[in-house]
Amino acid sequence: MRSHGHGDCGPGHRGRGDFEGRRAAFGPFGPPFGGPWSGGGRGRGGPRGRARRGDVRASILALLADRPMHGYEMIQEIGERSGGAWRPSPGSVYPTLQLLEDEGLIVSESEGGKKLFTLTDAGRTEAEAGPRAPWEEAGRGVDWETMNEVRQAGFGLMEAFGQVWKTGSAEQRQKALAVINESRKKLYLILAEED
Repeated sequence: MRSHGHGDCGPGHRGRGDFEGRRAAFGPFGPPFGGPWSGGGRGRGGPRGRARRGDVRASILALLADRPMHGYEMIQEIGERSGGAWRPSPGSVYPTLQLLEDEGLIVSESEGGKKLFTLTDAGRTEAEAGPRAPWEEAGRGVDWETMNEVRQAGFGLMEAFGQVWKTGSAEQRQKALAVINESRKKLYLILAEED
């Protein structure tokens, strides 16, 4: 049974869903709980890749070359086409849509309270000159199976730590903290080893 997010889960715990107490045990370079590892492998909620602003622009133009779309639909589509590796945020998509509209490359019309975006002739020319699938680059070189194993191992470790912190004695808590700190040091030592 998963216990994280309930009760007194670790040092510095401030409330439900707060992983900072557990994360603190790993030091400032600990695993990014609640970050890109927290969603698992491919698909919805998966790790989010980083992309340049130009990739957002090229992706929007490439998608609209297929058919008119809403902004939210584009975000979903890029996520699916990149295999979950990259899902641009609304904060990067909507300003880019506005910019493309200002440049005369796309037009929008209201449809059921949402804006439907379509390429203009100039936009179609630009889309044809650009990459066909800019989102593919974001998904290259990602080992999904290993990423999921790392995520599971990290959460398994923190669940065990949370249980000791919640139900253990003061002495057991200190031992658990020492194990976490020692593990962190050993992990960094792996990077320091020479072949």
